[in-house]
Amino acid sequence: MSKIEIRHLSFGYEENKNHTPILKDINLSIEEGEFICILGPSGCGKSTLLSLLEGLNVSSEGGIYIDGNEIKGPGTDRAVVFQHYSLFPWLSAKKNIIFGIKQGNKKYSKAQRDELADEYLKNVGLEEAGDKYPAQLSGGMQQRVAIARALAMEADILLMDEPFGAIDPKLRQELQELFSRLSKEKGKTVVFVTHDIDEAILLADRIVVMEPGRIRAEIPVTIPNPRKRDELAGTEEFQKLHRKLISLFYERVAQEIGNEEVVL
Repeated sequence: MSKIEIRHLSFGYEENKNHTPILKDINLSIEEGEFICILGPSGCGKSTLLSLLEGLNVSSEGGIYIDGNEIKGPGTDRAVVFQHYSLFPWLSAKKNIIFGIKQGNKKYSKAQRDELADEYLKNVGLEEAGDKYPAQLSGGMQQRVAIARALAMEADILLMDEPFGAIDPKLRQELQELFSRLSKEKGKTVVFVTHDIDEAILLADRIVVMEPGRIRAEIPVTIPNPRKRDELAGTEEFQKLHRKLISLFYERVAQEIGNEEVVL
């Protein structure tokens, strides 16, 4: 049994019920410990799919199952990181992480929560910033705290909605590589939404390419981990995969304008 099963999933907001559904007959299996990138242009439904996985929306048809149990709403088996940090501004970095620990597991004592929070701060390179509040941290540091809080929840599944989209390119690369390493070390199942082809290749075990309302293709990434962007970019395997993913986007454009072939 797969960790996550999406079966014949369709979704549309009730006020738009007479229009084309946002998602139509989505089927996808995700294995335990697998890192999936949902890749597609803006408006294709990838963030809507993530909201259904989170349990914030309910499907019109079909369903989503975790370990064989249908999702009925949000749960502590899933942790979410958004593009815009979503930290509690009135809590320090360390207390934001302690909040995550409390949400995910009630068994720890106060002393254990304190020790674990320090450990997660160290994991993301912020051991000296525990007493600082979000407003005192840069955007990249805030996102490190958000990642640490999500990992601290000890959820089996991490749902990531373009978490590095608002960060400058250099820091984005550092966070991509950090998150890839930590999620693998901790055996997390990850569903990661992005519109960045390079990011998808760097992170994913499998890339699910979406076009409006449906899955267009599933592409395995066989490049060994750990991956570093600077080392990947010039390799033949990266270039071949990059061209293939680009062609999936442009093929649709070609069909819409009536061409039979796209030259890359």
